[in-house]
Parts: sequence; structure tokens; C-alpha cells
Amino acid sequence: MKWNNGDDFTAEDVARNITGWCDKAVEGNSMAGRFAVLIDPDTNKAIEGAIEVVDAHTVRLNLPRPDISLIAGMADYPAAIVHGSHDPDSMLANPVGTGPYLPESLEVGVKGVLVRNENHTWWNEGNGAWMDRVEYIDYGTDPSAFVAAAEADEIDMLYTIEGEFIDIMTSFDGWIENEVVTMATIVIRPNQLAEIDGMKPYADKRVRQAISMAVDNSVLLELGYNSRGVPAQNHHVGPAHPEYIDIGDPKYDPAGALALVQEAGMADFEHELISIDDAWRKDTTDAVAAQLRDAGINVKRTVLPGSTFWNDWAKYPFSSTNWNHRPFGVQIWALAYRSGEAWNEFGWANPEFDALLEQALATPDVEQRRALMATGEALIQEEGVTIQPYWRSLYNHTREGLGGGAHHISFEIRPALLHWT
Repeated sequence: MKWNNGDDFTAEDVARNITGWCDKAVEGNSMAGRFAVLIDPDTNKAIEGAIEVVDAHTVRLNLPRPDISLIAGMADYPAAIVHGSHDPDSMLANPVGTGPYLPESLEVGVKGVLVRNENHTWWNEGNGAWMDRVEYIDYGTDPSAFVAAAEADEIDMLYTIEGEFIDIMTSFDGWIENEVVTMATIVIRPNQLAEIDGMKPYADKRVRQAISMAVDNSVLLELGYNSRGVPAQNHHVGPAHPEYIDIGDPKYDPAGALALVQEAGMADFEHELISIDDAWRKDTTDAVAAQLRDAGINVKRTVLPGSTFWNDWAKYPFSSTNWNHRPFGVQIWALAYRSGEAWNEFGWANPEFDALLEQALATPDVEQRRALMATGEALIQEEGVTIQPYWRSLYNHTREGLGGGAHHISFEIRPALLHWT
């Protein structure tokens, strides 16, 4: 393998990137959560000697304890390997990579274009990269705009599509529906660290429990996602995860929810529930707000465009966020529920859970791990950390004759696989 500037791709490149992933000081570095086992808690950097270059093609990781999620974490989308000259401020002007394509242009919110790099022999030459040019067009977050673009023959493929628009697209002549069953989901969560008018309303467990108790997850699946999935249990581990165990549905008790809010002295408090403005996330969050109001809990809804929403997605006091599929339940817990992680939007810090997770990450035997997961699932559910209401089937559509564009389980588009049949 070679970089497209002619440099050899070696183990040094891999080791350098893993070292960077282990630097917790880098803002928003979620890879540090995936590679926590290799990080020295005293320095917040890689443990001395943990990342070893054996030869030009071999990197050895010397772990202080087992972590079954490590390699799966390397398959996640923030784990791209970059060249030593990589600079995020100039990476479009100096695009050094190992693949078959180069970015020709990028206009945020409008369009991005990839073109095949004819001056580079990529590592899988002769097997893929059949397209000369791939154009990504941004139609915003309103699915009706995607449908209109397809109807006007402006596009050949959708990234993803939700709700009633799935059936509309499937009805079009010349378009193919693609479905994949996943552990992708949405969370509607209070942020336990968020401060509002000098108080932290969601630091009170009774308030969090009340929010969960007031909501029926099956209703959220029906109203938010047209029942295209299965209900979940508010702990973010599901049937497709090998270590999943069914602990039963969360308690639904609107009257009990109101009583808890009153007990916490929050009966007059108005919750502001924030979501992005696209179809299924907005609809699901609307359904949460409606059920909270039905229970007698005051809620104001705020809907933000994607260009605004993602700037502070992890910091809102009370909001919804979509989460992609990942192969292991422990991966999700390590990314989002362990204390202090970059993607821990819940503001939850629980030493008992952290210790349990560390033990689960070190347990390769799935039956033994499942016993640990049962305790962790119950803890997240009982603490009212989040409403995590359902697991999504994912859909997209491709024009007849286009191969390699079916919906990927992890929301990836792989341009090298796209081809006309």
C-alpha cells in the first residue's frame, strides 16, 4: 500500500494514528473512549510502551487488561488513518490518502464531489472504483426534498429515508427499496450536568425517572417511526448485540411520573425539549413531549435546523439524538455512558457502572458477559438515564441498475463499491 503522494503506508502510520486516538486532550476525540484501555489516567495519553511497531507491516498493542471492543472500535467511522502531514485546516487542498478518489470540491450545505485519482494505484486496484465521479448533493433535512429530487431525476441514490417517505419512494418506477435491520436508534435524554437558572434539574433521579415513566416506547415507535422496528428498553443494548439480555420493559406509569415530579418540587418547572428538524427524530421527540404533557408535566418544544443543532448536540439540557448501529453493546456503553467520555451526552457518571463496564469489556465469553450486562442494563434503566425507545430498520433507495449503494448497517457510503450494472 502507498499513500497517493508516493510514500509507503507502514506500521508507523498506524501506530502514529493510534497514539493520536489515545490523546484525551484533543477536543471531541471520541476515539479516546474506544481506546480507553490504552490510556494512562495520569497523563490522558497512551501508556508508555503500549503501542509497539514490530516491523513495517505489524503493530502490536500491549494491553494492561483485556478489551473485546478494541478491534470493533477501529471499524467505526472516526477511525480513519491519516498521513503524517495531515492538517484538518488544509486537508481538502492537500488530500493525502490511500484510496482511489480525491475530493474535487466541497461547498458545505450544497455539494461535495469525489473524482477518481488516475495518478495513484490504490491498494485494491482492479476491484472497485468503477465510478469516474461521485457527487453528494445536500438537500437539507426535509425528506420531501429527497423525494422531489428523485422524481426530477436529479439523483441516483438516497443516503437514507424515513417514515412515510419510504413507501412514496418505493412506489416510484425505476427505484429499488433497500432495507437493513440494525441496532440504530434514538435517545431522548436529560443531561444531568446541565444547569438552568442556577439549578441542575436532571441531577435529581426522581425527575429522570418521571420522564421515562411518562412515556410508552411502543407509542414512540408507532408515531415516530411508523412501527418500522422493534421497541427497546431504555438501556441501549438490543437483540442483535451478542451480549443482550431481556430485562423487561421499562415501567410506564404517567400518574406515578407526575407524583415523582411533585415530590421533587418540580411541578411548575417547564422542560424545554430540543430536537433536530428532520422527520423521524422530530416526530419521535414530538411524541415524547405529547406524552409528558398528558402526564401533567410542562414541556416546551424547540426544533432546530441541523446546521444549528449539531454545534452543541451533547450539551443541551434535554434533547434527542440519533445513534448508529454498533456490533457490541459494550461499545455503545463505552462511547456514551462511561463517565467523562466525549460522547457522554447524558452527563451521567456512575462508578458502579464504570467498574461493571470495565469487567464486561474484559470478558470474551458471551454468557459470562451477558450476566454482567443484565446488571448494567437494569442500572441504566432504573437510573432514568435516557428514553431509548426503539431499534430502527434502515432504508434507502437506489436507481435500477446501480449496484453497491444499498443502505449500510453503519450508515457508510463506500464509493469504491458503486457501479452501474
